[in-house]
Amino acid sequence: MVVSSEWLNPHLVRVRLGGPGFAQFEDRPDTDKYVKLTFTTPAPESFPVTRTYTVRKVDHDAQTLDIDFVVHGDEGLAGPWAAAVRPGAPLSLLGPGGGYLPDPDADWHLLAGDLSAVPAIASALEALPADATGVALIEVEADDAVLDLSAPPGVEVRWIVDPEHLTTRLADAVGALDWPGGRVQAFAHGERESMKALRRVLFDDRSLDRTQVSLSGYWARGRTEDRFQAEKREPIGQIFPAS
Repeated sequence: MVVSSEWLNPHLVRVRLGGPGFAQFEDRPDTDKYVKLTFTTPAPESFPVTRTYTVRKVDHDAQTLDIDFVVHGDEGLAGPWAAAVRPGAPLSLLGPGGGYLPDPDADWHLLAGDLSAVPAIASALEALPADATGVALIEVEADDAVLDLSAPPGVEVRWIVDPEHLTTRLADAVGALDWPGGRVQAFAHGERESMKALRRVLFDDRSLDRTQVSLSGYWARGRTEDRFQAEKREPIGQIFPAS
């Protein structure tokens, strides 16, 4: 159930979940761990729908977990729910899943994404060794979306404000980096077409190996969540082209 909610900025609201059901939550170390949340659509055509969200933080002592929701006014289902939810509201979830954890043996780290990837990026920054080096590039549409994130002294957090939503903005920023030597570990998640542009930079231009990179689309501009999920089975929805 919902324990509390807090607006982090005008675009992001954190919902804290807890209650007796926490005992069934089997945590995992991945910093991109995610759960599937079940919501009910508004009447009169009420039916349950599932949405996938990153877990921002798990507090085993308090028996709570935090999930950050991007809110675009009344658009969508989960965002408006998070904006209006009150303590005590029920919510069911499945998971968690996940697949990325910062490698302490990497020579440096690259983190890239948009507001939807901030929970995973923030968790990764907090999990990095104190002597880690690297850069996090985060694209947002307005100055008021910028957050104060904790990171090791050697990891720069750079915010890219782009109200025009240019597909190549994030990829261009990564391509313009002074590329250090050594083995990089990269985490890049966010809008689908932006991730395709990043794929070309990371694999075509920088010749990284798939084992060095966690890359996926969290959403697609101009698509509903259901359409986005359906397109994952189509060429347009695949970050990596079929070989």
